[in-house]
Amino acid sequence: MTNWTQNSGSGDAPKSNAITDVACPFCGLVCDDLELARDENGLRVTKNGCEKAIAGFERKVDGAKPQVDGRDVDLETAIRAATELIRKSALPLYGGLGTDVNGIRSVMALADKSGGVVDHALSEGQYRNFRVLQTRGWIMTTLTEARNRADVFVVVGSDLHKLHPRFFERIVNVEQSLVFEQPPKRTVVFIGKGLDQSAVKGPRIGEIITLGCDLDRVGEVVAALAAEARGTPVTVDNVAGVPIAQIRDLLERCQKAHYPVFAWAPPSLNFPNADLVVSTVSDLVKELNVKGRAAGLALGGNEGAISAGAVASWQSGYPLRVSFASGKPDYDFTRYAIPKMLANGEGDLLVWLASFTPDLGPPATKIPTIVLGTPGIKLATPPAVFIPVGTPGVDHGGRIIRVDNVVSLPLRNLGRSNLPKAADIFAAIELAL
Repeated sequence: MTNWTQNSGSGDAPKSNAITDVACPFCGLVCDDLELARDENGLRVTKNGCEKAIAGFERKVDGAKPQVDGRDVDLETAIRAATELIRKSALPLYGGLGTDVNGIRSVMALADKSGGVVDHALSEGQYRNFRVLQTRGWIMTTLTEARNRADVFVVVGSDLHKLHPRFFERIVNVEQSLVFEQPPKRTVVFIGKGLDQSAVKGPRIGEIITLGCDLDRVGEVVAALAAEARGTPVTVDNVAGVPIAQIRDLLERCQKAHYPVFAWAPPSLNFPNADLVVSTVSDLVKELNVKGRAAGLALGGNEGAISAGAVASWQSGYPLRVSFASGKPDYDFTRYAIPKMLANGEGDLLVWLASFTPDLGPPATKIPTIVLGTPGIKLATPPAVFIPVGTPGVDHGGRIIRVDNVVSLPLRNLGRSNLPKAADIFAAIELAL
């Protein structure tokens, strides 16, 4: 049997105390400029870290043991128990999927062999984008292009600072540009009440404007903006509490801008028919491109969600919510949503993977659960099998896809622990089936 006490991360763990140019896997931005140090207490983030990075890199993971029915066991015993549960399952559900590219590849292979369903824990938010992309198409930008070209940022109903604490620092506030020798001031517009604006600061920032509407009415404001852009004037004095004069002023700013960017995060648009907001923004961007240039920028992508959607597409031809129960990939974004399947009593085994943060715990369910999780993961009830696994980019090497879907970044083995890779565990189970 394989020696499971030592992970096989790509490259040796660094020996010196100072570690530079570290990529952070704890949000979709994957900032790659972090500096860390190692001392007797473990890893410390010393430069360019945010609260997510500090919590992720500095978290203690020592002492976690594999368990079967709540009893500590060795790793090989836990793998055998997980293998037997999957072998007996008629329809295993593979959820969570908080991992890197290699981890998702191994999940897809195991789901294929075992006839299971694959769905990421955050895919409900992603489908607010997928449905628009599949049916209407869109014009999107990247983090790098937005950083260098945009002179107007419109934040649509999303608390970007909460999801991505360094977004404004790294993309919006930057003083240099590869395009402009003397970059123009930037206007930052927030559509929605209560969005954190504290990180928008510095000499690059010109005006900060708020169109104050309730977050579940953002779609009405965006729809009015799109209607005005199409030449269909809105005949009321205000929309969702926002004076129509403010909406027309924003449209005029976008039409005169060199490169306006509309940014949103699907997880923040958490209300019925939120995909219509994404659709309307996409239509508005298309309209602005008739005589000028504009783009959208969808954020989110935490817990490896972007990698999960990309790898599922590469290997099955479909994004997430794919079933292999028929012996071939079958795609249905409604039918194969794991939360819905669990609520409807479908599936007889839940296999949950969460290797980045302890917050991505599995949902409470009556069916047996196998959890491959980072130590300290939140568990409503003890699973049938628990296997602690390492975090890509901390405990072993790996690769992850950035939120804008255009960059795949390597993750380094920082040697925090000897916890095994989730990919290796799933590969061992697949081999044993």
